[in-house]
Amino acid sequence: MEERRSQVVLDRLAKLDALREQGIEPFAYSYRVSHCTQSASAAFVAAEAAAAALQTDDPSTSEAAPICLSLAGRLTSIRTHGKTTFADLSDREGKLQLYLRQADLGPDSFAHLSLLDLGDWIGVDGELMRTRAGEVTLKVSSWQLLSKGVRPLPFGKEEVDEETGEKRMHGGFTDVEQRYRQRYADLAVNPAVRNVFIQRARIVTGLRRFLDERDYIEVETPVLQPLYGGANARPFTTHHNALDMPLFLRIADELYLKRLIVGGLERVYEISKDFRNEGIDRTHNPEFTMLEFYEAFADYEDMMNMVEAMIVDAVRTLAGDSLQLPFEQQMIDYTPPFRRITFMGALSEHGSFDAVAASDAELMEQAKRLKVENA
Repeated sequence: MEERRSQVVLDRLAKLDALREQGIEPFAYSYRVSHCTQSASAAFVAAEAAAAALQTDDPSTSEAAPICLSLAGRLTSIRTHGKTTFADLSDREGKLQLYLRQADLGPDSFAHLSLLDLGDWIGVDGELMRTRAGEVTLKVSSWQLLSKGVRPLPFGKEEVDEETGEKRMHGGFTDVEQRYRQRYADLAVNPAVRNVFIQRARIVTGLRRFLDERDYIEVETPVLQPLYGGANARPFTTHHNALDMPLFLRIADELYLKRLIVGGLERVYEISKDFRNEGIDRTHNPEFTMLEFYEAFADYEDMMNMVEAMIVDAVRTLAGDSLQLPFEQQMIDYTPPFRRITFMGALSEHGSFDAVAASDAELMEQAKRLKVENA
């Protein structure tokens, strides 16, 4: 069945054809990049500060040395004013304003800018400058199309509050379910989401470092298991043709890690994918990443201390020594020591009844009173 293309897509395909007619390859093979946007901006600010510190009566030392570089990224804004164009170039670090003039690029190269759209990838060479408005900007001397975006991305409109300077996004990609189903689009148009991915990677790296420094050995245990265990969950089931036997995707790492402890590896851990064939929502996925670690000759108090130190270390990776991170509408302080409470003590405190002395029947009645599901 032939795909029905929107007028926007047809217009972009027409521009793609026009680029090829002009001898411009719309999908380049490679491009040499010297900086990312925010590292380039930081280098310019540092050069300005160094020049100001060395400023003398000699005018030749009053300005920073030119910083020439090359960037590559996605166009997220284009504003044309006659023979001058301003644009925003976004990459994994953030965005940087571009300043493109016909006088610098030449008539042909400047004219080809009209064939660009939001979402196109370009590479630019130029020199950093500061505009009259004070914004660090790249004055472009040449540009190259790296990839033509045929399908439009759902960019929102950014609005800046004149009083507070706070930036707000309007429209764009806001549907929660669509954002989770189409992560690539979410990453492309919502820069804050990229930071979540980066922070998660830093946390996982930090967990590995934390355990490695304490002589734990990272191992890999079977994903396909003849008997699943280590948790109470429903598994995904498959069939091994060569062995003609059923197998299960693991629901936890526990049992195989404990076998390694028995075998003489006294400290082991695994960061792995586990699978549970149960409910699904925005915060529960059938496949998820789990860290499990085990240590011989240690009791639960030792492991509680270990977990507390690990969490503090992970928070410090993101928040520094403040040990405070936001969650939804509140700020959580992770400064140790953490409060320690038993399971039954927590039930008594938050359920407002004596859970320790309660019988099984009384616990069931309290669960119904508190509207606990499946009670």
